[in-house]
Amino acid sequence: MQTSALPDLAHTDSTTLHWLATAAAMAAVVAAAGLLQPDTAASASTTPHRTAVQHGTAPVAPPDPARAAFPLKCGDAGNTVAKEAPGDLDGDGRPETVAVVHCTAGLGTPPSGVYVLTQESGAAPRIVATLVDPAQKMSIGDFTVREGVVSATLLGYSSPSVPSCCPDEQEKVTWQWQNGAFVRNSLSDDSAGGNA
Repeated sequence: MQTSALPDLAHTDSTTLHWLATAAAMAAVVAAAGLLQPDTAASASTTPHRTAVQHGTAPVAPPDPARAAFPLKCGDAGNTVAKEAPGDLDGDGRPETVAVVHCTAGLGTPPSGVYVLTQESGAAPRIVATLVDPAQKMSIGDFTVREGVVSATLLGYSSPSVPSCCPDEQEKVTWQWQNGAFVRNSLSDDSAGGNA
């Protein structure tokens, strides 16, 4: 085995000057690293501005149906938003909300209205389309909004003698924005209703 020409643990004897030099070198490395890093606070505050400028608008929340005025004649009972679903229905990049609304009732199935809401910045939500009018005496079963298409199962009555608790007819329909209006399509369903 070859022996070292240096004494064992040659650098274990440290001086104050040695520690000061080490501390100064470490401080210089930390300071240099701080100067080379991007300012995350500044970049975070400017990112939404850049996004808004590049895309034209900042992300917008869908209209809240609880803030909308619906054209239902409910008297003192008030109305209930039974179902709601947001989606960009007209392809403008701003979400609309489709709301299923009926008068508040203790018993039975009150007729529902299906409304499309939009909202301008700082304004209250407003109705831009009525897909189902409560005067049609329909209620709504399944209900979804996907990829700009509103789908619903309309529940109705074959005659005025059918109790309002128990609709005996159903129709599956969709609505889609086409050429400036919502176009309704009926979907065939052999199992629909009690009148097969």
